[in-house]
This record gives sequence, C-alpha cells and structure tokens, in this order.
Amino acid sequence: MTIHSAQGGEIQMSPSKYSRLIHFLQEDLAISTASLAVALRHREQDPGLLAMILWQYGLITLEQLEKIYDWLETA
Repeated sequence: MTIHSAQGGEIQMSPSKYSRLIHFLQEDLAISTASLAVALRHREQDPGLLAMILWQYGLITLEQLEKIYDWLETA
C-alpha cells in the first residue's frame, strides 16, 4: 500500500503494518467488514489512502479519521 505524505511524497506501508491497520479499523473503531470492502474496492481504482476513502464515502466520522491518522503516526 502506498500512502501520500502531506509534503506530497509517497510512503510505502509494509504488509504487516497494513494488516495491523485493518485490525485497528475493525476492532478499535468498529468499522464493518462491508465498509472496509467498499473502501478496498475503490482503493484498487484509486490508490489514495484507505482512511480518506472511508471518510469520503461517509463510512467513518471525522473523529474516526483523526484517530486513524493518530494511529498511523504511532504504529
């Protein structure tokens, strides 16, 4: 998975960190499997950040989006 930093650069996310992110989304933020499936399908078409896709489609709140970014900074 590639994510874009605020400075416009790309950051590669390791598969293990990506798995931990999915686990965090499901367990800590209670994002449904169906919501994640929608976001992952759209991520294949648009390589944007998974969290941003979830937010753009109204699948998470702005507060949850902030928690995801906080998690990404510390993970």
